[in-house]
Amino acid sequence: MRFGVAIFPTQDAQDPAELARMAEERGFESLFFPEHTHIPAERRSPWPGGDELPPEYSRTYDPFVALTAAATATERLRLGTGICLVIERDPIITAKEVASLDQLSEGRFLFGVGAGWNVEEMENHGTDAARRFSVMRERIEAMKEIWTQKEASYSGKYVSFERIWCWPKPKQQPHPPVLVGGNGPRVLDRVLAFGDEWMPNRVRDEELVSRLEELRERAREIGRPPVPVTVFGLMSDPARIERLEAMGIQRGVFWLPARGPAAVEEAFDGYTEAAQAFTRAGG
Repeated sequence: MRFGVAIFPTQDAQDPAELARMAEERGFESLFFPEHTHIPAERRSPWPGGDELPPEYSRTYDPFVALTAAATATERLRLGTGICLVIERDPIITAKEVASLDQLSEGRFLFGVGAGWNVEEMENHGTDAARRFSVMRERIEAMKEIWTQKEASYSGKYVSFERIWCWPKPKQQPHPPVLVGGNGPRVLDRVLAFGDEWMPNRVRDEELVSRLEELRERAREIGRPPVPVTVFGLMSDPARIERLEAMGIQRGVFWLPARGPAAVEEAFDGYTEAAQAFTRAGG
């Protein structure tokens, strides 16, 4: 299993370049930054992680800016969005950002995508929450056309353009891997329709076992090879890491706390020890 870390990059912790250097120096394979463009002051949407929304959700840097800083400070570290809220983004601009970052990082970008949970946030971007998954699919399909075609066109209900030129193209061919985030009842439909990998977060091991079996069977039925899976929220329990390895999970991601440099450093040391102990044990 490969190990990564994720954090909300804010002014309250180490800057993105330093976070990336810390991850690479400690032997982590990847670093992920999430995205929230803003948080509405008056919210109706419950946060999936609990009652009170942490302050870093409204203070995080733009992920593409932060990941570009991380790319310039590292040589081997894979750099990912975890996740990019494509339903809040123009697909032509986002396609250019993805390709630019992939080129500038020499092909190290992982494009984690999702539709999000904060209904008020997406409404401020003009996206109807009831249609967000359809919007996400069309925007990703449209971006793939831009990445892979010299002259790209796309015609859908929510995205439409004809005969555009857009460079650079991504370093990775045909494009950076698309990691579809989420645990919802139809997430595997989306993974198989337009994703390269699945990236669940806050998922119970019992549920993960059954979903993995379904994903493998459905991939076989349509002639696809096994779909790689990245699990967010790995924690540092050696027994859980071993269970996930036995399930066939390819990458596990530890969440770093966005509570200041000292807390980040302490968590980094603990996660490094857990990853190294698992590796020494033959994992």
